[in-house]
Amino acid sequence: MKLNYTATCLFGLEGLLGEEIEGLGYKRIDNMDGRITFEGDENAAAVCNVNLRFAERLYLNLGTFDAGTFTELFDGTKNLPWEDFIGRNDEFPVSGHAIKSKLFSVPDCQKIVKKAVSVRLGQAYGMERLPETGTRYKIEFFIFKDRASLMIDLSGVPLHKRGYRPETVDAPIRETLAAAMVKIARPREDVLLWDPFCGSGTIAIEAAMMMKNIAPGLKREFIAEKYPVFPKESWKNAREKAESLIRTDCAFEAYATDIKPECVEIATAAAKRAGVDDRINCFVMDALDIDTMGRRGTIVTNPPYGERLLTVEEAEELYRAMGTAFAGLGMWQIYVITQSEKFPQLYGRRADKIRKLYNGMIPCYYYQYFRNPNKPKK
Repeated sequence: MKLNYTATCLFGLEGLLGEEIEGLGYKRIDNMDGRITFEGDENAAAVCNVNLRFAERLYLNLGTFDAGTFTELFDGTKNLPWEDFIGRNDEFPVSGHAIKSKLFSVPDCQKIVKKAVSVRLGQAYGMERLPETGTRYKIEFFIFKDRASLMIDLSGVPLHKRGYRPETVDAPIRETLAAAMVKIARPREDVLLWDPFCGSGTIAIEAAMMMKNIAPGLKREFIAEKYPVFPKESWKNAREKAESLIRTDCAFEAYATDIKPECVEIATAAAKRAGVDDRINCFVMDALDIDTMGRRGTIVTNPPYGERLLTVEEAEELYRAMGTAFAGLGMWQIYVITQSEKFPQLYGRRADKIRKLYNGMIPCYYYQYFRNPNKPKK
């Protein structure tokens, strides 16, 4: 059975997510900011929920249509085959977003979509009143430039919540963003990866999971496991296959260090829960004392922004000190994410590449230093 799915992601990660979806064997249908729509079979719900490293949520996409008026929204929604997925007793709350569209009132759109689905299901099941006491199907609408997409959530808890981080430090980085930062930094087994501002250890943990090929959703559950349209065995098969692909011979090594002992304790416990404590060395250390130890290395880090952890002035002074300290690392590659547009000036070195990413809804800049700083420029 061919189905359409939509995977959402943080802005800036669409390319990574699209490649990931294609790597799982599925065909992309449409790309837009923050979401990829693709085609798959009934097993794709399990495969993608378990394996997508850069997605925030996975949805079943029932259809997309013009919705410049409430009548069009009602008719377009009512024409979709809701009864193929939602049972006669099932619950179906509605939420959504409307962006750059004539229909901008989300509460009004919710009411229209809810009524249209109710009418369709009532007609399909011969019922004037639907009990909504059964399995919960969360319906999501997304209206962008007068085009509406109607979807059913297949993840439940967002996919960035892998399950290894029940406790966090202040200002934690989202797991999906940390994974993207690592991917962009091109981790290798013969190169030490070091996060000197590790906080709860997310960057190092995501790097080790990636290198060991541990599926991000392997140890958690998903709301769609309750949905009859997706075969029960597909979830078991997806987990068993993911388990079989874990690398046990991985020689990758990461350091997760922080000046705060409580952060190191949290990172150590999270690494163990994630199954990567054998690949991560967590210890207390001032980031400005970092040394190459004669090894090749890459720093991937998320230093304080100057909002919740430091003042802006303190953060800027830290960036200057980082520039001085990291200059002694020679040919090590440096990858730093921050909100500061002035980071290169404060750090004292022009970035080789800058990529705009988002930590949740916070716009950030990913400064990448990967060229030999001692090599003369042409």
